Amino acid sequence: MAVEHSLPSVLSHFDPADLLDALSTGIVVLDAQLCPIYANVAAQDVLAFSLKQARGRPFGDFLHDSNALVATLRRVLESGEGIADRELVMKPTAASRDARVLDVTITPFEGQITGTHLLLELADATQRQRISRESDLLARLESSRLMIRQLAHEIKNPLGGLRGAAQLLARELHDPSLHEYTGVIIGEADRLTALVDSIAGPGRPPLRSLVNVHELCEHVFHLLRAEARASVLVERDYDPSLPNAMLDRNQIIQALLNVARNALQALGERGRVTLRTRALSNVTIGLVRHKLVGSLQVEDNGPGVPPELRASIFYPLVTGRANGTGLGLAVAQDLVTRHGGLIEFASEPGRTVFTLLLPLTEAA
Repeated sequence: MAVEHSLPSVLSHFDPADLLDALSTGIVVLDAQLCPIYANVAAQDVLAFSLKQARGRPFGDFLHDSNALVATLRRVLESGEGIADRELVMKPTAASRDARVLDVTITPFEGQITGTHLLLELADATQRQRISRESDLLARLESSRLMIRQLAHEIKNPLGGLRGAAQLLARELHDPSLHEYTGVIIGEADRLTALVDSIAGPGRPPLRSLVNVHELCEHVFHLLRAEARASVLVERDYDPSLPNAMLDRNQIIQALLNVARNALQALGERGRVTLRTRALSNVTIGLVRHKLVGSLQVEDNGPGVPPELRASIFYPLVTGRANGTGLGLAVAQDLVTRHGGLIEFASEPGRTVFTLLLPLTEAA
């Protein structure tokens, strides 16, 4: 005979603290002085503190740039009205932790003895924001790619006519000294044609073969070390668990080299560039979830990407250097997306990381 259990009777067998620790949502309880008196395991992980060290210390001490959040907490405490804030960026003061994007819900409640408390619910929105950002980037890249190819076609036609006319003119000129001018016209027409071809990007699909990813990285590493100034250190940090994969060797080398050269140029006279590989499991790129993804990172300790360029840095002709063409990152992104992957980046002064995410498909 089946035994029916009500939810209260089932829950009575568990410690409430164990139930809260089982949640993926962070739960923090603050007293009237905004000091933590409780934090479940998820909250301690997100905020990079232990409950023992947090008790008696202001909540804002554990976060960089916490003034706005602390002001909001005080306002909720005074008004008695809850508030929800989506995609709030929190960066723990613990040096090893990156900023996290969180959905934060703040609810006031009255304690039986100690007065008003605040309940904070911290839901990690980093992955959701990343998926949304990548989907938007992929959609924009596709429309940008189509527009660029149409523009390239319109530019190459008159360039071909210009070059042909210059060749005909050179045959009619009897003064050899005048050939210098037609040579300039032909040379510039060829240069612009090559530039347009670079903007349009390679049209062929990847020619995949089973390759050792670290062999590709080593090829780029040696090229970088040969090009870098003596005061620039080029390092590597490889994950030995990264398997061989079906990739277009030349396209991935070109993409990684473009990103790495961009890092070298950003450093100036001295600095450090690190090539890093990692094997990641269950990663979503755009709207597709991949079982295994290779992460190829290029990190530098330069000044970082200017804020005004961050939204458009992968678009052609966008560059922060006076002598730059703005093609390197655009071509790299195009080559990686042809493999079903994506290039993303995180940048702040002193640390910029470009990450090539490549779905790994091994041969049978």
